[in-house]
Amino acid sequence: MAEVESRPTNFIRQIIDKDLETGLHSSVHTRFPPEPNGYLHIGHAKSICLNFGIAQDYQGTCNLRFDDTNPEKEDIDYVNAIKEDVSWLGYQWDGEVRYSSNYFDQLFGYAKELINKGLAYVDFSTQEAMREMRGSLTEPGQLSPYRDSSPEENLALFEKMAAGDFKEGECCLRAKIDMASPFMCMRDPVIYRVRFAHHHQTGDKWCIYPMYDFTHCISDAIENISHSLCTLEFQDNRRLYDWVIDNISVEATPKQYEFSRLNLEYTVLSKRKLIQLVEEKHVSGWDDPRMPTIAGIRRRGYTPTSVREFCSRIGVTKQDNVVEMGVLESCIRDDLNENAPRAMAVLEPVKLIIENFEGDVEWLDAPNHPSKEEMGTRKIPFSKEVWIEKDDFREEANKKYKRLVLGKEVRLRNAYVIKAERIEKDENGEVTTIYCTYDPDTLGKAPADGRKVKGVIHWVAAKQAVPAEFRLYDRLFNVENPNKVELAEALNPNSLTVIQGFVEPSIKDVEIGVGMQFERTGYFCRDKDSSEALPVYNRTVALRDTWAKMGE
Repeated sequence: MAEVESRPTNFIRQIIDKDLETGLHSSVHTRFPPEPNGYLHIGHAKSICLNFGIAQDYQGTCNLRFDDTNPEKEDIDYVNAIKEDVSWLGYQWDGEVRYSSNYFDQLFGYAKELINKGLAYVDFSTQEAMREMRGSLTEPGQLSPYRDSSPEENLALFEKMAAGDFKEGECCLRAKIDMASPFMCMRDPVIYRVRFAHHHQTGDKWCIYPMYDFTHCISDAIENISHSLCTLEFQDNRRLYDWVIDNISVEATPKQYEFSRLNLEYTVLSKRKLIQLVEEKHVSGWDDPRMPTIAGIRRRGYTPTSVREFCSRIGVTKQDNVVEMGVLESCIRDDLNENAPRAMAVLEPVKLIIENFEGDVEWLDAPNHPSKEEMGTRKIPFSKEVWIEKDDFREEANKKYKRLVLGKEVRLRNAYVIKAERIEKDENGEVTTIYCTYDPDTLGKAPADGRKVKGVIHWVAAKQAVPAEFRLYDRLFNVENPNKVELAEALNPNSLTVIQGFVEPSIKDVEIGVGMQFERTGYFCRDKDSSEALPVYNRTVALRDTWAKMGE
């Protein structure tokens, strides 16, 4: 019991604690119920962590169930991608993957039960007429002329719907509730419609499909879900959820509880807008590293640990709020700073020649992590010619500049102290080569005569360096709330910069997706577009929050 009390709490956990204490439930059974009509995004990660996390903490179970009631927009590829995302986050669902379509026969039976009770009717009104009769927030709706038809007549019509005797849009089955209800979802909602669409699970067995609101609550009941957790936009729909459960002969009576959805700065989480980004080719696909999809952030280099930590930090409340992007970026920085190995890469190279170095190559030892000896060391080549960053050299600079200056000294990371002696420039006045000398007695120690060298820069040996492509990702939108403007107007033109540089040879064959810190540069991971000839590295996140500085 002490373990339960030590966990962070929230209003949902308090409800569960009370339900277990009073004996309303003897165990906890949750579910994560995505619709397979797109890829999951970071907002879904919050729901995944909540549902699976609660099940883990209370020694309960959590189902993965696809609420697949709209075959025209669904695809088996989405199903497979969602399963991969849940597994990647570190969670395992209870038993086999479930589908609402598994219950289509039962749902059909419950619909007929409502018809027999006089609580559902077949309506031949057009969609336009139904909209007009629905009323408004201030005016009650009007009764359909088909509302009072007999259960026997409605049952026969519903069977004809299922047999394919009516065209799409010709009729639908509506629940008979209250056209004067202040809650629009209770004004005789549609619960079945005709669709001649092939289903990825049931094939062509059905030409009628149940609506989400009718399906979801019954699926929860069939699976004996104890706590049905969803986001606040379904708060009003809870009345319909309860009405359906109360009016059919199902044994379990699950309850729905709502929490605030995730809203993230500089991001859109609307599935419709994410589809728009993909279809209009503003991004390269669902797994573009600029996308807030779980596939996208995984490809960018985020770790399951960082995403779970993010979901833990933002918490679970009923209060709508917008989370700063810096919170998410802080989680991956903290994780990679602690666990990612170090390496050196030069993204904008300029040649540096050490004139007094003799021989071919010297192999130096470098730690894989500055504070974790258990992560071991690696060998890095040191030779006469090396690449350094263009921005790490100036002809003249004040004392605040801690990098290489003509006539001054600096240390090469994990190597020697060097001094810039002279330079060569091209016809445009750009520095092409820096000629230096090095102090061979400064490997791992300060100069013997007490000279103080404060600056340290990174480098890679030119001869052994591996050419590489670097994809520098930034926020996809340059406005804090892109939901308020046209997507194309909000896009950040600098969300992706591709440059060519070099990496040290020790990481040439690192696995796809493995995160590392390129010292003094940022956190990167190897991308799936890598080839043997040219590795590609995605920048996961910069070493520091540059956007925060811009706002200061």
